[in-house]
Amino acid sequence: MSKIANHTILDLRFQVVEVSQRYIRVMDILKSASPETSGFYPVRLNPLLLWFTQTIAIPGSRWRYWLDLQIDSDDLRRLQDLKGKRRLLLPNHPTFQDPIVVFLLSARLHQTFYYLAAYESFKGLLGWFLQRVGAYSIRRGIADRPSIAYTLELLAQPDCCLVIFPEGGCSFQNDTVMPFRSGGVQMAFQALSRFARRGEALPDFYVVPISIKYRYTQDMTSTIQTSLSQLEAQLHLPGTGGPYERLRAIAKQVLVNLEQEYGFQTSQIEHQSWNDRIIALKSHVLQECQQRLSMQASPGEPIREQVYRIQYALQTREELLEERTDQEAQESMWTLEAVQKAMFRLLNFDAINDGYIAENPTQERFLDTLIRLEREVFNIDQPSPKGHRQARVKIGNPINLKDFFEDYQQNRSLTINQLVVTIQQTVQNNLDQLSN
Repeated sequence: MSKIANHTILDLRFQVVEVSQRYIRVMDILKSASPETSGFYPVRLNPLLLWFTQTIAIPGSRWRYWLDLQIDSDDLRRLQDLKGKRRLLLPNHPTFQDPIVVFLLSARLHQTFYYLAAYESFKGLLGWFLQRVGAYSIRRGIADRPSIAYTLELLAQPDCCLVIFPEGGCSFQNDTVMPFRSGGVQMAFQALSRFARRGEALPDFYVVPISIKYRYTQDMTSTIQTSLSQLEAQLHLPGTGGPYERLRAIAKQVLVNLEQEYGFQTSQIEHQSWNDRIIALKSHVLQECQQRLSMQASPGEPIREQVYRIQYALQTREELLEERTDQEAQESMWTLEAVQKAMFRLLNFDAINDGYIAENPTQERFLDTLIRLEREVFNIDQPSPKGHRQARVKIGNPINLKDFFEDYQQNRSLTINQLVVTIQQTVQNNLDQLSN
């Protein structure tokens, strides 16, 4: 056997041993905080499976998702320099493939990342797999105490690298971000507070803004034309005009259909802008669902958080409405299935706005919108990939929370909010740079 082959085998063995040792250290500490209950799924890291999955991730994602990771060496080095430090990675979340992109990043770095993932993802074989490559669950829409406690224990570990998507879900928009949630930064400060209460020196704790932007590597004109034609056929539209005019006709028909389905008609509707109509329809649907569930929104609560609370309420109640006869349930449009469908729609169109394509008519923005319309019109969760894409990743300057801890002690809410705004702006600015 050649010296090169021997060196490669030794290097692979070293990686597996290193991951195994990290696994033993972390799992020993988290053991008391990781009860396997019906409401929480902790990490069950399998070092060999993780190493194998990282090894095949690059060719596997190219074959399965038509996806390749692209990151500059300087950005990669920025993360490499933080190895062994506590890190909280905060990427934007434009597509369902973003966790795969971050996993590809971990494979390039030969590092173990931990992932906070939606509870609904941990069903069946997929859930078993996710736990063994570093993911654990959180129930959205409630204060998930087991998950929060587990996160705080995890963040206390010196070489922890935790990934949280601060938008709280997919935006389905490649160039823009939704408002970031503050929970990740808040928990990181809480982890630092534990050191302060014990009188120990504060460790470095880095928050890293990460921007993910997808770019198709080929001309997508024919794919766009095919998608337009399929949507027009389903909606019985003539399909006249240029691609943008056809897309607007499809979007208008979908909006009208939804307004009619939910009985949302006003005398002023034809004189309102599309954005006003979209906002009013969302508000109407939310209020109807909340009324049926005897729920109320908190002042200023984002639509996505309201949706998650409704979804959690649906999961924990056997009946949608109390004290209703079967006949009343059949006559009402707000059946359990109808509310679930409404929540799907609200998440699908959460970040949508008229003018998204017009302000920058790229094929990526065109397909962002088409994919959302396909999800609605054809009632599918995840449409197949449209073409091969590069996932371009840019790493923002890491922020050491230790430098802001004194400010945090003086005014927690203000410090957290200012940092979250800074992180969100960094992610958006870097997305803009990736567009050039």
